[in-house]
This record gives sequence, structure tokens and C-alpha cells, in this order.
Amino acid sequence: MQHTMKRRSFWRVLALPALAVVAAFAPTADAADAVVLRRGNQAEPGTLDLHLSSLSWEDSVIGDLFLGLMTEDVEGKPIPGDAESWTTSADGLVWTFKLRAGLVWSDGEPLKASDYVAGFQRLLDPKTAAQYASIQYVIKNAEAVNAGKLPVADVGVRALDDRTLEITLETPTPYLLGLMTHQTAFPLPVHTYKQFGTDWVKPGNMVSNGPYTLAEWKAHEHIRVVKNPRFFDAANVAIDEVIYYPTDDTNAALNRFRAGELDVNLGTRGFPNSQIPWLKENMPGQARITPMLGSEYIALNIRRAPFSDVRVRKAVSLCLDRPLLTDKVMRDGQVPAYSFVPPGIDNYKNAARLDFAERSMEERRTEAKRLLAEAGFGPGKPLTFEYLYMISIDSRRSVVAQASMLKECNMIVRLIGNEPKVHYDSVRAADFSAAQARWGADFNDPQTFLFLLETRAGTYNYGAYHSATYDKLVDDGRVMLDLDKRAEILARAEQTALDDSAVVPISFFSSKNLVAPYIKGYADNAPDKHRTRWMRIEK
Repeated sequence: MQHTMKRRSFWRVLALPALAVVAAFAPTADAADAVVLRRGNQAEPGTLDLHLSSLSWEDSVIGDLFLGLMTEDVEGKPIPGDAESWTTSADGLVWTFKLRAGLVWSDGEPLKASDYVAGFQRLLDPKTAAQYASIQYVIKNAEAVNAGKLPVADVGVRALDDRTLEITLETPTPYLLGLMTHQTAFPLPVHTYKQFGTDWVKPGNMVSNGPYTLAEWKAHEHIRVVKNPRFFDAANVAIDEVIYYPTDDTNAALNRFRAGELDVNLGTRGFPNSQIPWLKENMPGQARITPMLGSEYIALNIRRAPFSDVRVRKAVSLCLDRPLLTDKVMRDGQVPAYSFVPPGIDNYKNAARLDFAERSMEERRTEAKRLLAEAGFGPGKPLTFEYLYMISIDSRRSVVAQASMLKECNMIVRLIGNEPKVHYDSVRAADFSAAQARWGADFNDPQTFLFLLETRAGTYNYGAYHSATYDKLVDDGRVMLDLDKRAEILARAEQTALDDSAVVPISFFSSKNLVAPYIKGYADNAPDKHRTRWMRIEK
């Protein structure tokens, strides 16, 4: 998935042979025979509120606590969650979901279709200020409700009875089942929300409908969840307790994994790239590098100079040697990106491509300098700007290399690193000139990436790209029932954004997870979704 500057240093590099045991990582199971999974998580969550969360390391916890009409299987593919069946109208606009019989919240209260209605209404209520609300604009009246133009009661979701939910869409949506796995589509426990308000997510207040319930949260130390005996599939959940540790320092995380203090470290950045050869030789099979449906790119703030000028944006893109970055600097399975949507995504044949992709770097640097000169920059007046990035050893290596490439084109870059949450807080607040950005697919369809550049995407359109042509093409694709024609239209939209240098694609990234050999029920997958529900420990 799913970001005022606060400094925090992670540059304490631990030598791999020195394996210090950290007392804070000791298991805290209530019962001596409880099966406990100690799970490294990429960073400290900012929230566990379904409608306020937006980051992948929040989803890792939320997805163990809750599930929607659909959920993910061990391979990250959509399967039935609370829904046991569904039907679709002939025009593809009305979906009717039947809930499983006997569903209850973790406190024993019945879970009803009306709880789903309440969830969608709270998400789209402008008072909630949910940053991810736009992902559900496919629902009838969702965008108008979120803009305050219609009352929340007009959202196209209604409970026909306690077990039947009807969702009416604005346009046919071939990826709807995947979209229903997203946290924005989860039900809201209305009875606890009415009692506690926004404090409903705190330990002791929160009730959930997933495999686990929230037991403890010590900020920047750990989050602990315990098995939910009222979950409809509890009999097949093998892990009794999960302890999530924020592991933004990947060197320290690797040392803890080697010491046996972590059973898994998941979240795309599980270990430093420099340790890949050592891991392959000494811990074969435990470092899992998997291609992802994910893009790394540079967001340029189009709201203000100098990046309001398309010539300057294109100059930045021209000067980056992508194969050098992926093959020589990162060396972790990433591949160069000359488009925005990753290859291999469903319902798409990607013909969009940066128009300079086949040109030599010498030609590209010459063109970049020409464009900068037209925009008023040159050797005597170099383009100078700040570039925000997420602190880690590997991110630092990448952005330093990028800054060196840009310097060859007379661009001076000041690098500013912060922990992921602070980084994205600044980006979403538009407090940046250029910023590192990463996006993993929320569902397997090009729309999960293309929506990021729509005007309606709000804060997820980090650089505030706006193109009436682009927006119309994406809208035209929404109403196209023929998937081949839809793919052609969406590829034209993507090409429009690339020609406008809406963003600077860098690479299609890989997940890098650490998995102990005694962990079963884990499967590498392109969405990088790994729900604890499917895992078991066989020591």
C-alpha cells in the first residue's frame, strides 16, 4: 500500500556477528503453551482505525484484526470473507452479498449487514476526513457524499436484511471483489463506536471480526493481538498470539531475526541489500525476494515552482539512469521502470512508456540541459531543490546515487531523510518539492495505480497532477465493459501522464521478507499480503 519535519536517526549499523539479545523482544504470552508469532513490521503504525489508516505497516495489523466481505488467501488472492456468496446484475452495477450465518463481533454481538453500511458511511462522511475515501468512489454517490454535496445516507450501500448487503456502483467495476478486501470496505462495530467514538480503536475498547483481537499497544515497542475464539474460522487458526515489532532499522531487524527474537520480518524492506549474498550463503531460503505489483517513483510538487514547469520535471526524469540504480546500486530484484503501472497486472496490456526510454544517457543529459536552459537554469544558476526520502541504508544509497546523476545535469539536490510516517505526513501535507514515493497494489487492476494521478485522488495525488484529458480517459475506462478496449483507454491515460511528467518512475520493486524455516503457511506473492491466519509454527 498507503505519508513539519521530525528528525530520527537509524544509522547505528550493527555488525552481523554480534547478536545482542534485546529483552524487549521476549514473548509475552499469557499461557506457557500459547503459540506465539513474533512478527517484525516495517514501521510504527500511526493508527489502527480502519478509515484513517493508509500505510502498509498499518494494514499488516489491521488485516489480522478485521476482514471484509472478501479477504486474501495465502497467495494474496481474493476469497470469501464475511460473505458466503454474491450475485451481480446484468449491467454489472448492483452487487448483492450474502453474509455467513452466525457472524459475531469479538465481544459476541451479532455482526449485521448494517455494520457494513455504517462502515462505508463513516468512510465517506467528509467529517471523517478519510484520506483513502477516494478508493471507494466506484460506489454510487460516494464522491458526491465525500464532497459534502449529498447526505451520507445516499451512499449506494444498503442492508436488505441482517445478512444481505446491496452495493450499487457508479460504473461496472471488474476489480470489485479485490477492492472489497481493502480496509476501507470493512464493517464498523457500531455499538462500540457509539460508546467510545474515535477511542473505539484503543486496547480494551476495540472489538473486531477477524482472526485476532487487540490486546496491547506500547507505542514504538510492540503491538500484541490474541486469537479471537468467535472468528468464524477460529478452528483453523494455529497461532494463538502475535507480537508486532516496528523494524524500520533493517540491520537491527536482521540481527534480531538471526538471534531468534523474530520469527518473520515482513513489509517489503526486511533486510539490507548489502546482506543478500551473506543470507543466500548462510541462511538459504530464509531471505524471500519476490517481484511485487509495486512502483517506486519521485513525486514532484507541481503546485509550485520549479516543478510547475513540465520542462523541469522531464529534465529530472531524463537524467536518471534506471538500470544503473537497479542493477548496480540496489541489486535486490528491482527492475527499471519506464512506465507507472507495473507489468503483469490483471486486465491490462501496458503499451505506455517514457518517450526517451531507448535513448542513450548522453543524449538524455543533453536534452535535459536544453530543457533546463529553456526554463532559466544552467551552470551559473543550477536547479536546486530538496528531496525527501524514507530513512534506511538502502534508501540512502539509492537517493545518493540519484543526486549524483542529477548533478551531472547541473541539478543540486539536498537530501532530507525521515522515518516513513513523518515522511508521508510531509508529502500528504504538500510540504515538499521532491519526494520518494512507493505504492503497492491495493487490488490487482491498473486502476489501483492510475487513480493516484486523478484529480479526485486528493492527498494520494502527492504532486497534485491535474489533467482534464487524463481524468476523462480514466473515466471513459470506468464505463467500458469490454476489458480489452478498457485496457487500451487506460494505457492512453497512462501515456498522457508520462508525457506530462506527472511523476518520475524509478523502479518496479520487490518485497524482501525474512521467514524462519519453521514457519509454514507462508507463500511469496505479488501483493505481499501475509495474514497470520494462514501461518503455523512447526519447530
